[in-house]
Amino acid sequence: MSASVHVAADVTVDATADVTADVPGDALAALRQALPARAATAYGADHAFIPWAYQGALLAEFARSRGIDAAEWLGRCGVVPGQALSARQLLLMLAALQPLAADVGFVVGQLSLPGHYGLASQALQQAGDLRQALRVLCDWPARLSPLLTPRLVETADELLLVWTEACGAPPSLQPLLVDMQMSAVVAMAQWLGGGRALPWRFSFNRTRPRELSRHAAYLGPALHFGCQIDAMRLPLSAAVEPWPAAVAGRAAMALGALGQGADPQAAWRGQLAVLYDHLLGEVGGDPSLERSAQRFGISPATLKRQLAQLGTHHQAQLDQVRAHAALYLMLLRGQRGEAVARTLGFHDKSNFRRSFKRWTGMTPGLL
Repeated sequence: MSASVHVAADVTVDATADVTADVPGDALAALRQALPARAATAYGADHAFIPWAYQGALLAEFARSRGIDAAEWLGRCGVVPGQALSARQLLLMLAALQPLAADVGFVVGQLSLPGHYGLASQALQQAGDLRQALRVLCDWPARLSPLLTPRLVETADELLLVWTEACGAPPSLQPLLVDMQMSAVVAMAQWLGGGRALPWRFSFNRTRPRELSRHAAYLGPALHFGCQIDAMRLPLSAAVEPWPAAVAGRAAMALGALGQGADPQAAWRGQLAVLYDHLLGEVGGDPSLERSAQRFGISPATLKRQLAQLGTHHQAQLDQVRAHAALYLMLLRGQRGEAVARTLGFHDKSNFRRSFKRWTGMTPGLL
């Protein structure tokens, strides 16, 4: 195999690098386990790889159900029915629907999983329990969740499903995307679980909206806003309870086909997701722009330009990864600031304290 693989949107990923490279100690082991087992092909915001029959048809059916003129709506997005779609075009379609239907995120989310996205959807339907289904969701994100990347973190007694950006989205659409994907997982778990409601808890990286009735109706009452992360939490015992229709070994059928490359695009990850994976592997080391560019097989200037086109920059992505790692170590592993600073590669605890406040708006002690 060649040393690098050229991928969508002029992004090159080093296929020989190990995305689970060691970080100091074992403190971040659970986070590193959420990384893909091998280097993933990255898709950019403008790479058209999503069949219309998947998410495009779902949005078109929602628009039809609300009496929205398809020609006018799609015309504003520059989309022709039946064409393969890019992530940016899906975002444009959602943005055009948002002012016409305030509940579009929740309703589309509720209908989107397991979905009709080929083998990846079959693998979800064949899962034996929720934990297995969430692993499928995280392993095949390009088919099941192309706009936000799910990451599953397991502790001794809890599962956390964390949502991070795939390949950029306007800030005005971020809340809609998070609500959509959370609603999708809740509805999928309830349907495949035989109608049983689960004790989900939700964290939102945004201020509390004035009206919470839709969140409560589609997600439940345990809603926490003003957090530093978009995540769903559930007791592990609830996630491993067998589903009523589960058949032992059945999930291996679709998963086996996916693993053998029957749908290679299913394992693709958005460019920002691949960068997140790389930076998490670099925590405690040298997470520089130059090293990230080397990971993609491009020049630092090219990576800088590509990130700007996605509405972000390298330091912002690094800050996000470090903030997530710090929150995990403090809140879930109970580590003190000094230990967290060492794990993240800070040699001065005062520098870590200042950085943490810049990331989160609060000091480690206040957290």
